[in-house]
Amino acid sequence: MHGLTLEAIVTALQAHYGWQQLGELVPVRCFTHEPSVGSSLRFLRKTPWAREKVESLYLFMLREQRRQGTSTPRP
Repeated sequence: MHGLTLEAIVTALQAHYGWQQLGELVPVRCFTHEPSVGSSLRFLRKTPWAREKVESLYLFMLREQRRQGTSTPRP
């Protein structure tokens, strides 16, 4: 995760999954109730276990994209 900001991770996940599916995959309030990048960042910076889940989901998304031969440009 070196050189990649939490904001870039959340933005990429939201673009790939959308807020609804993201809230199902990582069931935290910042993704399910009036979600925004800003509120998500505030919560994830204070909550290590949730941040770890989000980072793991990001890595999973990248692996799946590589397997399928698609990729999104890294910010």
